[in-house]
Amino acid sequence: MHRKDGEHPLGDIGQLVLLCLFLFIWVADSFFLRMSTFMSDFVSLHMRLVLIALVVVIATYLAKSGHAVVNPERRFPGVASTGAFRYVRHPLYLASILFYLCLSVATASLLSLALSVGIAVFYDYIASYEERVLQAKYREEYSKYRERTGKWLPIIRGLAGARRIQK
Repeated sequence: MHRKDGEHPLGDIGQLVLLCLFLFIWVADSFFLRMSTFMSDFVSLHMRLVLIALVVVIATYLAKSGHAVVNPERRFPGVASTGAFRYVRHPLYLASILFYLCLSVATASLLSLALSVGIAVFYDYIASYEERVLQAKYREEYSKYRERTGKWLPIIRGLAGARRIQK
């Protein structure tokens, strides 16, 4: 099994297995068994579609911008800190998590939503591994990058400064 530099050895296969598991559960629950989709009776499809549209736009930006680090033709040396990487350290993983959430919300499948939370935990695990590798490789440059960007959510400058003052 070939592992890309800096990635968790089980990252690719884990993502593939979780994608297949998610799609199986989502399709089964949403369209056949309907075991956990009762929330669709309380939250209108229109409300869900508005939320989904907004999240899909954000996730698409994250995915498109984040591909700079996996595209060999556009890859650059050092710590990626442009595009979506200005805001979060793992835009591709975050985009994936958001797409899972969108599918869960679209059909109001609570089973899929629960699995999405588990998938997010897996992504956090492999992201933490990759951060340790990047920290060892880029040291001070990566430390500075971590201070100004959030792992999953953008850092709001006013709040970040307030947190440092309180310490």
